Amino acid sequence: MADGTKKKLGKVLLQQKLVTQQDLEFFLGQQATSGRRLASTISDAGAVPDVDLLKALSEQHGVPGIDLAQVVIPLDNLDLVPIEIARRHRILPVLVRDDRIFLAMADPSERRVIDELEFVTGKHVLPYVALERSLESVIGLAYQLKEQGQAHFVGGRVPPEYLRSIGLSPPEPMPGGTPGFVVGEDPDSSGSMPPDEMGDDELVESLTPAPMPAPPRGTTGNARYRILVVDDEDAIRVLLKRALSDRGYAIIEAADGRSALLAVKQHVPDCILLDAMLPQVHGFDICRRIKGSRKYGHIPVVMISAIYRGWRVAEDLKQSYGVDAFVEKPFKIHEVVAAVERVLHRESLEPDLSVDPESLSAESESALASGIAAYQTGDLDNAIGHLQRGITIDPLAFRLHYHLGLLFGRRGNVYEAIAELETAVELHPRHFSALKNLAVLYQKAGFKLKAIEMWERALRSSPDDETRRGIKEHLVNLL
Repeated sequence: MADGTKKKLGKVLLQQKLVTQQDLEFFLGQQATSGRRLASTISDAGAVPDVDLLKALSEQHGVPGIDLAQVVIPLDNLDLVPIEIARRHRILPVLVRDDRIFLAMADPSERRVIDELEFVTGKHVLPYVALERSLESVIGLAYQLKEQGQAHFVGGRVPPEYLRSIGLSPPEPMPGGTPGFVVGEDPDSSGSMPPDEMGDDELVESLTPAPMPAPPRGTTGNARYRILVVDDEDAIRVLLKRALSDRGYAIIEAADGRSALLAVKQHVPDCILLDAMLPQVHGFDICRRIKGSRKYGHIPVVMISAIYRGWRVAEDLKQSYGVDAFVEKPFKIHEVVAAVERVLHRESLEPDLSVDPESLSAESESALASGIAAYQTGDLDNAIGHLQRGITIDPLAFRLHYHLGLLFGRRGNVYEAIAELETAVELHPRHFSALKNLAVLYQKAGFKLKAIEMWERALRSSPDDETRRGIKEHLVNLL
């Protein structure tokens, strides 16, 4: 998931050699005049192929890109998002499967939109970045087709063989160069998508690379570590592999439980990043087998899950299955990376008394001081900017995330504040003030159960009896 530390698109385009510095300056000037996004400005000019722009946007936001010309969208999905909201935020539910919504977004950093959609639907949102111009066009057409009683939107470049494989007949394109065309009623009246709907043809990158031997361990840096990434979602594996490879780790992949157990036996990884819900062999069973083995029991396991949530679950998994760390979906990439690095270096998830979790590097300390100074003069926006700059320097700095959360809360950005304080609590799990402020924010946002959870955690870290009594009374009122 993208956050306030996302990369600048211009920098990504330069790094990928898609534009020159001169070209970039020209398009930035055009963007300032038109008010459109930089990617849209470049796409409108035809200077960079859309597929390359999507790859750049994917790199910028840290989420997969999706080409809407290569998707099939059941129009029943649109019931989840009113057309006014879709147009205002430029979002489109591409696929709904069980408890997940695959959401095309022009700006995946709009965390508030994701949080509100999750709250309203009770489903987990997995964001994909799409070109703004394409989204605007498809949103208008898809909702229009739904009003006409059509069953599906079909992108203009969906392969005919793929359509036949899901029981649809390849239609003739609609006139006028529209980005997609429509198919009539699906022979399967359930209207549900087939299991492999989000396949290779629909994402910018190939999400099912050919099997490869495990990469060799290096001798310096992170490359001496092999990490086994186990998840049945191709897009998530690609995202995790990219993030961990960028930090120098060697990655092994598995898409199901049996493949994971085989990979452990063949390659003996240094860490396992394990999805809880897997086909064939459940993630919990995999963890139990590994931790119960004399040969492989030393391998740390970081479990990720969209189903099992909350700090109590994390504690139960640690005690019952030997899980070393637990990350909830939808996750932020830096949270997963941080968890992997903690277990690789054998750092406890509880506060390490030998290391001050509130310590900062000189550069990040300077950013915090500048932020505090700006806040004291009443310049809240500049204060936030200083702290965000500090986080780009030190993304695991508890104090920066904590104070940034407070500043977002002061400005009224409740969801941004919650995101920053959640990160702070991940880095310093028993910091009373962080837990208390997070509880207050969750309660303010209407997330009663999360508020109760945080108040209970704050109760355990209360500094004195009087504070504990006050929290207990408050919990009684909430319950």
